[in-house]
This record gives sequence, structure tokens and C-alpha cells, in this order.
Amino acid sequence: MVTRTAKILVLCKTYPSPSSKYSETSCVAGMEEPASLIRLFPVPFRLIKDDQQFKKWQIIEATIERARDDNRPESHHIKVDTIRRAQAPLSTKHGWADRWTWIDKVPILGDFAAVERARQAGGNTLALLRPSKIVALDIAPTANPGWTPQEQKKLLQHQHQAGLFDDADAPAIKTLRKLPYDFHYRYRCIAAGIDAEYRHKIVDWEIGALYWNCRKQYGKDWEPPFRAKLERDLPAADLMFLMGTIHRFPDQWLIVSLLYPPKRQLQTAQRSLFDL
Repeated sequence: MVTRTAKILVLCKTYPSPSSKYSETSCVAGMEEPASLIRLFPVPFRLIKDDQQFKKWQIIEATIERARDDNRPESHHIKVDTIRRAQAPLSTKHGWADRWTWIDKVPILGDFAAVERARQAGGNTLALLRPSKIVALDIAPTANPGWTPQEQKKLLQHQHQAGLFDDADAPAIKTLRKLPYDFHYRYRCIAAGIDAEYRHKIVDWEIGALYWNCRKQYGKDWEPPFRAKLERDLPAADLMFLMGTIHRFPDQWLIVSLLYPPKRQLQTAQRSLFDL
């Protein structure tokens, strides 16, 4: 398979999941210069070296190749040891001007039906969507609140595996915590005179981090501040979804990342999800 060096703005890091090969992995998605969406995996974030860790809205360069085991056209394998990152994520100053320079290069669809039509017509499995209105955030307990024995075994593999690290360099990390809830946005899209409601699961790593942050600060009263962020603060911005499909179920969509620049006429800096 042909490899190449790519320059990519990271827009998405999904909440990690157990992996039989890498202990735990996340899916990364972003924009490759000049103007295309791209998916990268596997990325075992918590197992890679500190100087190769990167954040959302950070530009990275790395060697990549088309995925051999994934037919989605945007999917690529990344060689983790080749990652080079910019010094810092793109600035939020001047109404996210630096970030908008990138965002404006990619079509932003106003209707989920258009997202699905693009998949059926051209195989697109990543898309930016701007909903017309957030209806509500649905919060429901997961079917299995704890890791299964098989998943737990995968998560502990990093203590014994070779390949990413020499034994002396293998980091000591805490076992990944499973999110005890699933989070879905219900939202509306209005296009061509048609008002339709949709519901999709949110798998953005930031949402998981926000949940744990709220639990730490508010204990059993975590839900009101959590909802305030997702149902009030983010919809007040120019909220967009980075939509992506599931590998095994290519016709099923998830919200893999939330992008929330300030509305351009406001020209105010957007606070982070983590600034409670």
C-alpha cells in the first residue's frame, strides 16, 4: 500500500474503546489540506509518547496510507511514530478567524437528508452538518455499565504488549473508565420547506470528559450543569456536527465531534466545554 505524508487539522477525537490489538483506541477525523475530510485510526492516545499527543484543532503531519480493512473512502491508517504536531491548537482569537479559514473550505450541509444522500450517491462517510435547532439532549444508562471480561482483558494488554513501546518506556496509565450513559442529540433540520427531526448519538471525547468533569465537581447533581452546556451554551453558538458512519454499519451515522464557533456577527471568543 502506498504511503504519503499528510498535513491534517484535527477536528475529532472519539471517546476511546477497547481494542484487541492496541488495548484501547480512538478514531480521529479532520481536514487534510487543501480541503477534504479524512478519518485516521487506530490512535491509542493514552499509550503514545507525550511529544506526539495532540489536541482537537491542532495541526499534525504524519505518514498515512489508505485503510486496507475499511472501505470507507476517507479512512486511513496512521503511523503513530511519525506524528509531528504544531506547537498549539489554532487560536480562537478574532471570532475563530484561524479556524474558520479551514472550516470554510468544506461544505456545511443544512439537512441530514443531504448528508445521507451524499453517502448513497458518492460513498461519503464524513460530513459537516449545521442543524437548524437542538430539540433536546437524551441521556440514558448504557445497557452494560461496566466492561465485559473480554473488554477488561483488552484494556490491560498495554502492561504486556510490545510494538508501540519498549518495556522500560511503557507508561503506567489508569484503566479507561466506561461512560455509564449514552448521549443523543435530538435536533431539527429545515430545508426546502421541510422540517424534519433526527436523533444521533454523540461519541466526541470532549463529551465524555465533560461528563467526568461534572461528576467530579457536582457529584450526584452532575446532570443540570451537563445539560446546560449541551442544551443551552453550545446551541447559542454556531453549533455544527461532524457526522461519521460506523465501520461495521456504514449506513448508521454518529455525531463524532461538536464544533461550536461563535456566531460570526458576535465576534466573541468561545469558551471551552471544560470551562465550567
